[in-house]
This record gives sequence, C-alpha cells and structure tokens, in this order.
Amino acid sequence: MKICLLNDSFPPVIDGVVNVLLNYADYLRRCHGAGIIVGTPEYPGADYDAYEYPVVAYPSLDTAAVTNGYRTGNPFSEKKISELASFAPDIIHSHCPASSTVIGRILREETGAPLVMTYHTKYDIDIRRFMKIRSVADETIRVMVSNIEACDEVWTVSRGAAESLRELGYEGDCIVMSNGVDFAKGRVGSEAVRTATEGYDLPKGIPVFLYVGRLITYKGLPLILDALERLAAQGKDFRMVFVGGGPDGEMLEKKADTPGLRNKCIFTGPIYDRDVLRAWNTRADLFLFPSTFDTNGLVVREAAACGLASVLIRDSCAAEGITDGRNGFLIEETPEAMAAFLKEACGNLPQLHDAGQHAMDEIYLSWQECTARAYARYQQIIDRKKSGLLASRKKLPSDYLVSMTARGMQEWEQLRRKREDWRQQFREYTQGMMDNIASAEDTADLLSALVPDRRIAEMEKHIERLEKKIETGQGTKTDGEDQTI
Repeated sequence: MKICLLNDSFPPVIDGVVNVLLNYADYLRRCHGAGIIVGTPEYPGADYDAYEYPVVAYPSLDTAAVTNGYRTGNPFSEKKISELASFAPDIIHSHCPASSTVIGRILREETGAPLVMTYHTKYDIDIRRFMKIRSVADETIRVMVSNIEACDEVWTVSRGAAESLRELGYEGDCIVMSNGVDFAKGRVGSEAVRTATEGYDLPKGIPVFLYVGRLITYKGLPLILDALERLAAQGKDFRMVFVGGGPDGEMLEKKADTPGLRNKCIFTGPIYDRDVLRAWNTRADLFLFPSTFDTNGLVVREAAACGLASVLIRDSCAAEGITDGRNGFLIEETPEAMAAFLKEACGNLPQLHDAGQHAMDEIYLSWQECTARAYARYQQIIDRKKSGLLASRKKLPSDYLVSMTARGMQEWEQLRRKREDWRQQFREYTQGMMDNIASAEDTADLLSALVPDRRIAEMEKHIERLEKKIETGQGTKTDGEDQTI
C-alpha cells in the first residue's frame, strides 16, 4: 500500500501531532511494508534527507511570531503537488484541517485516491487565540469545518474530540481511532533514572509530581500552581517538575517564584530524548494533567507505559478510559479539588503506585496495535472506493475551486513538459548546427552547414539573376525580391 501522510508541522517542530505522524510513518513502513511519502510546509534549515521515506516540503510563510513557532504552508504549489501526485498514493491521510487537507483534496482530484482526515485537537481554541477579531475567527473555523467535511472519512482520537467537532458545526460521521504510545511498556532501570534526573533537588521520600507538554495556560497549568500554593501553605513538602517549553513558560515560572513554591517547582525546559522522558515518568509518583483542551492526552498514556497514574479532570477527553481510584484519579476543575487530592496523595504513595500499575496494564496502547488498526481501515476504504461503495459526499462550493485548481495544475504540468520537450529539441538542433560549423572547411561547407540544401539552390538562382542584371546595367535599382536576397 502506498500512503501519503500530510501535516502542517514536521521536525524541527515537535508537538503531539508531529509525534503521531512520525510513528504512523515508521510503523506502517516497518510492520506492513507500506510505501510512505510525507507532505509538509517547509521549515528553513530542516534536513529532510535524514528520513527513510521522501519528505516533500512545499513553500511556506513565516508566521512563527503569531503562531508559537509554526509556519503556514502554501497549498497551491504546482511543482510540489505534482511531486506528491507522481508517488501515485493508494490513500491520502491528512493530520491537520488546514493547508494539509487542501493539498489532500487537490491530490484526490489528481490521483483518485480517497482522503482520510484525523481531527487531533481543538484547533478552534488556537484559532481564536491567534485571531483577535471574532468575525475573522468565526469564518476561519467555518472554512476549517468545510475542509473536514470534504474528506471521504473523518477520524477523531476520542469520543470527546468527536463531540467537540460537532459543536463547531460538523455534521458528518466520524470514527474514533486512538493514538498509540512509542514508549516501551515498563519502568526503566534505576541507573537510567539517576542519570536523567541528576543535578535536580529530588529528596528521597518526598512526592514528585510531573507534567510533560507545552507550557501554555489552556493546558490547566495555572490550576496546578494555584493548588500547589495551597498545598505548600499547609506545610506539605513535594517537588513539581514541568518538562517542556511554550509561549507561557516565562509567565508560569514567575508565578512559581513565590516563597511557598520557589524551591519546590522545577522547570527543565524541552526534553526530546524519549529515553530521558521515560526516566522522568518512572521517577515521578503522580502525573498532573488538568487539561480540558486536549482531545486525547497522549502524555497520559506515555505515563501509564511507565507505571505512572494521572490526575485528570472529570469528563475531560483525556479522562476517557480512566476508572477513578483504579487506573487514575478524577477531580473537579478547581484548584481546591486538586489541592485536596494532592494533600491526601502525599500521605499514601503506595496507592498512587498501585494505580500506576493498573494504568500500565489497562490503558496502554502501543503504536504497533494502533497502526495495525489504521492499516486495516485504510484497506477497507480503498476496497470500497474500487467497488464504488464509498459513501458519496454532499458537494461543497469549495469542491469546484479545488477541481479547477487541480485541472489548472494538470494543464500547467502538460505545458511545462511540452516546453521542456521544445527546449530539448532546440538544444539538440543548435548543437547539431554548431557541430556542422566546427567541421566546415570552407565557405561553401559553412553555408551548407547553416542553410538547408533547398534554400541554397534558391539563393544560387537569385544570385545568377542579380548578376545578369548588373552585367546589363539593370542592377542599379533592385526590386523588393532582390533586396530581400
């Protein structure tokens, strides 16, 4: 199977969806022998030759200043789309509803391959964060939803994500396809933990709480700090470790720089080494993730892989599959509720570790399992497409624009190829002339090299006529034909 994977971000940018894409590409290729090609906006300085599959980076605009480091792709690059289309994918899978899905729609027009789109996160929150004018944000969200509705099949990473998508106006069907975890199942050894955490103030017997992810307020991080202030005020000792970076990192560090928290909160910055992250998850006693933004909470499953249980907000997407008190802990979305639970947890670490073991046994899902399910679903979609049973979609106004764009690109590609043929023919013709000139020994040979034989004969006749006119005195004035000669 030949699979085209599309996403609006790719290394050097690292986020949850990028990790999903990388694991899809890796496991589909290794476990199922799939041919993979990736399309993504170009990031200056990125080395795309390091991957085991082709990465087609299309032109992008520098919007990093307003989008927390992300660039905006131009989905109408004829050259790059032709490069993706020449791969002749059997299926196209977009992981972002923006330029990636636009390119996916154009590729579908050009190749006939069905288009799948996974809705990973609540993009509308980021859109409203970046676009301060409400009417502009509303229209952008409407276009995003229309883009999603144009796909042949829509996947979400949780039931909550599906509900969130429908709240934005999406009316189609969707299938829950959970993401996997690239951590090996099991805790890492004590020596690896010591190496990873060396140099940090982590006294034995003192509870260690952990958060891994972007440092941004809508992940519930102010709630954590407010709860910890209350806990410290009650005389409880602990260490809170924040792993990651983000636009609100500096503000959160300032918030933690208070007498009660100053020596209890640790900000490590981003950690990209997966083994080091596994070590931190093994060292911690409890994972704190009070986010109602995330639609899946992949970091919760990563923590579970290392036997670490999480504290989650009741009824949040990240809390799906969690049984309170058994394989995780559910609280209300208030600092008071978090503080009350952590106060109790500090005095009962064995209960936390027991819940961590249940989390490892019950909510862990490997990428091998996840991509096997995705591969089987791809095959079903392809078979339905071939048999004419793929569900028909309601025609959208943007479909006509996409169709015209695809046709225009096809015609431009044909013209470009013809132009290249013409150029090649001209180069060959010119080279032949130059070779003939180089081999000419006298004027006659040179004339033969430059002018076809028929024209030479015509010129010779005209010259003879002109010579006779001159001999008879009629050559002082010449007609137009003679002047042309």
